[in-house]
Amino acid sequence: MLAIIGGSGLTKLPGLIIRHRQVVRTPYGEPSGALTFGELDRHPVIFLARHGYGHTIPPHLVNYRANIWALAAQSVTHVLSVATVGGIHPEMWPGQLAVPDQIIDYSHGRETTFANYDGKAVTHLDFTWPYCQVMRQRCMEALRLAGEDYLDGGTYGCVQGPRLETKAEIDRMARDGADMVGMTGMPEAYLARELDLCYAAIAVSVNWAAGRGDSGEAIAAEGIEAMLGQAMGRVRVVLATLARLCCEAAEGPSADPDGQQGG
Repeated sequence: MLAIIGGSGLTKLPGLIIRHRQVVRTPYGEPSGALTFGELDRHPVIFLARHGYGHTIPPHLVNYRANIWALAAQSVTHVLSVATVGGIHPEMWPGQLAVPDQIIDYSHGRETTFANYDGKAVTHLDFTWPYCQVMRQRCMEALRLAGEDYLDGGTYGCVQGPRLETKAEIDRMARDGADMVGMTGMPEAYLARELDLCYAAIAVSVNWAAGRGDSGEAIAAEGIEAMLGQAMGRVRVVLATLARLCCEAAEGPSADPDGQQGG
């Protein structure tokens, strides 16, 4: 089954029929909110509002472990993150969509693993390619079928938040090779890897990062809100197509192995 993690507005998708909502208890505390079970153009999906349904949870306080564990407990196999970002690379202008293939983690103090190391051997999972290639390809196919221009690849720089970055910080991230900046990509991607979930992201650029483009002097919040509304309208079409592709793959005779990873 496909799960979609994103803003609360995604539960207002055209063609979405909400069947029920379910509160899930986890060994890691409370998820961001109840899981929304529904059908998107007759294909089953689960939605989770990462910041809560009132958008009240800042990125550094999201209980990423509880969110991912709750989805895995519902027999979810594939997870899509819809992530708003600031554009660093010249081609990541506001309104551009991308399917990143790498992450640099600048966050700190977050619970980053399910592992309990109390007297047990430490397990090191390969994270060379942090996103599931099967899911990335499926996302790009959905974008193509929806008629969207998108970037194949890119490095997501995950910062702590909730504050926005300084120009110097963005300059450093550009030197590091980051193409976009967001606040929620980690540890979400790694936790999905620990539970063998096939995880990928569609990044939505809603503004230029600090010091870039029209954010040279300051980042205008009203511009972000306007771009977010316009871009999410396009993303909703992509999600409906993605739900169909995931359902067809699961039902087909040569369905992809659940959780297949790789670059």
